[in-house]
Amino acid sequence: MPVTARVRQKAPAAAESQTLMLAVFAAAIFLSAVLIFALQPMFTKMVLPALGGSPSVWSVAMVFFQAMLLAGYAYAHFLTRYLPMRFSVLVHLGVMIVATLALPLVIAQGWGRPPAQGEILWLLGLFTISIGLPFFALSANAPLLQAWFARTDHPAAKNPYFLYAASNAGSFLALLSYPFLIEPFLRLGNQTRFWTIGFYGLIALIVVCGLLVLRSRSLVSPPSYAGGKSRPTWRDALVWVVLAAVPSAFLIAVTAHMSTDVASSPLLWVVPLAFYLLTFVIVFQTKPAIPHRFALAMQPFLIALLVAVQTFSEIDYIFFVLAINIVAFFVTALVCHGELAQRRPAPRYLTEFFLWMSVGGVIGGISAGLIAPHVFNWVAEYPLLIVAGLLCRPGLRRPKKKSEWLLWAIAIALTVLMVVSIRVWDIWPERTDFNAMIGLVLLVAVIFLAREPLKFAGAIAFALIIIKIYYIDGTNLDSLRSFFGVNRIYASSDGRFHVFLHGTTIHGAQKVLDQYGVPIAGRPETITYFHPESPMGRAFAAAHEKKRGPLRIAVVGLGAGTLACHTLPDDRLDMYEIDPAVVRIATDPTRFTYISACKPDTRIVVGDARITLGDAADGIYDVIVMDAFNSDSVPVHLLTREAMALYLKKLAPGGMVISHVMNRHMELASVVAGIARANGLVTWVSDSDDVPQGEYYIYNSTAAVVARTDEDLGTLVMSGQWRLQQPDSKQWDWTDDYSNIIGAMIRHLRQ
Repeated sequence: MPVTARVRQKAPAAAESQTLMLAVFAAAIFLSAVLIFALQPMFTKMVLPALGGSPSVWSVAMVFFQAMLLAGYAYAHFLTRYLPMRFSVLVHLGVMIVATLALPLVIAQGWGRPPAQGEILWLLGLFTISIGLPFFALSANAPLLQAWFARTDHPAAKNPYFLYAASNAGSFLALLSYPFLIEPFLRLGNQTRFWTIGFYGLIALIVVCGLLVLRSRSLVSPPSYAGGKSRPTWRDALVWVVLAAVPSAFLIAVTAHMSTDVASSPLLWVVPLAFYLLTFVIVFQTKPAIPHRFALAMQPFLIALLVAVQTFSEIDYIFFVLAINIVAFFVTALVCHGELAQRRPAPRYLTEFFLWMSVGGVIGGISAGLIAPHVFNWVAEYPLLIVAGLLCRPGLRRPKKKSEWLLWAIAIALTVLMVVSIRVWDIWPERTDFNAMIGLVLLVAVIFLAREPLKFAGAIAFALIIIKIYYIDGTNLDSLRSFFGVNRIYASSDGRFHVFLHGTTIHGAQKVLDQYGVPIAGRPETITYFHPESPMGRAFAAAHEKKRGPLRIAVVGLGAGTLACHTLPDDRLDMYEIDPAVVRIATDPTRFTYISACKPDTRIVVGDARITLGDAADGIYDVIVMDAFNSDSVPVHLLTREAMALYLKKLAPGGMVISHVMNRHMELASVVAGIARANGLVTWVSDSDDVPQGEYYIYNSTAAVVARTDEDLGTLVMSGQWRLQQPDSKQWDWTDDYSNIIGAMIRHLRQ
């Protein structure tokens, strides 16, 4: 056969071989990414109920995942740099096989109840013991398989970074699929079963990848892998670390910010993370779908819009607010990662590049997830990272001319002057004047300073500082930050009230001075959502009237302790609270006296109510009050069919469950009705819209009362102020395996 004919026959065969090689490597990297980022929300959802649905659970989980990614990247770098290819393949296959010993995924034995303190270390230990080995094995695959591919004779091996985009595409799809396709339709047991099958399938793909790379001619002559660029310097590594750390920390901060304002659920975890990963998909494309220059142009405008949303309280459309936060974060991450992509080294330094990127990710995660909550007594990391994201723009330079230093000195002096005038001299601008000033600052910054990163960041920092100072209503008395959030106590501007704020929601207030400034002694007046004519107040009155004797009462959610003053002297009151900081606040008579004045013998149980209430005797309580749903972040695991079954088990014959379901963003009465029906119970709901005019800190509220029969509710049913809540047949009941946050938000908007 002529030589030319043999060449023509070999060419299609070589092309088919190269196509197969690329498909196998891409499939292995894609599947590995899918498994990693399906595991994150799936296992965190398993753990969440043990810590009361706190948004901090996801923050700590992200630190764990980033640390394990760093360990995996370091391991991949070691294999490719110090071991021959044959040993590298065998070692990694051995690690993958050993990781199967941890399957199927479950919470490790002995980790059932978290400690009263040290939740972060407990949580990190739980993740490490339960899923550390399989997650470590998976985390090495993206850089390791790319490095293997770069050692082959495939034409695309000269630039294997496009496979990193494929990895993040798998991550992106897995994350978006979880809340919309996986969580609503598969129970956790089925999720872990399918995940295990995928892990074994990945091992098979890695075997094929190893065989392909060992057969490649490039093992003998690897010109494509050698690259032509010089070895990265320590300065290069430092830039990579910074550009990776800022968006990593920003991711945790924006997720915690949104979870605190809505609910700690996989939906609000995965959306920011999915967009974070999407930035990698975009920037490592040969021709990015969003050009870097476009991201640079949009970032100042979006950051200014984000600050404007924080300024104008009239903008309270939750989906719009969430969208602005996510888009501003996405574009900032796109800028940082775009700068990273432009600084990537030759393929021979690929694993080193990813290793330093991972170091930056871990530093950012630890800074925002672990250090910031202990350093700041408020969520200062979010505005700080907004400014840091602007400082990652190209063209950053320090002032050189004397005139520039003078302008900076004047700007700083004006900022200090405004802070002092507001907080010390008590000179408060009118609301319209303040809004106009912030709007002018943002407008000037976008038009004139967008091309100068340091000046633009300074203008945004000024706006954020002044907003923070201006919106502190009254005198700050104390601020306590714990694993479960930020608790602030302040005195109203006239000094007559002490107010307890958790996140952005008032959790209680007490009148401490009368209109003449004289301290109020004796039994405090119940206000906020619990005034005598509120649904909660009426429900307590109906329970007392029906029992005509001492009540045994359990309250889930302590707040300022206001509900203690709805009890009678002979009643027994147990209050369940997960946050020790809240207990310190409510029991300190210098802050609030509801408990000390009305019910000093109150028994306070610290821990998650799904666990601690389970320790109580069955059938012990005449009234169980659920006051954990009015905050910005809803503990979903307390609103499930299984949770209602627990309440029913602890409820005495003829007893009732009273749920305070007023929420700024979600409609929850129908959720209560659904989980009540699933347990054979009836639900009645009352809305208060007749708040006395001119009264301070008295609010509208909504309560749902659940009982075995209508007769158990006594006079409450006949009062005409309550309506029977029929469950919506179109709504699925919330369970420990299913919840629909988006549906609750949409129903709230329709009201």
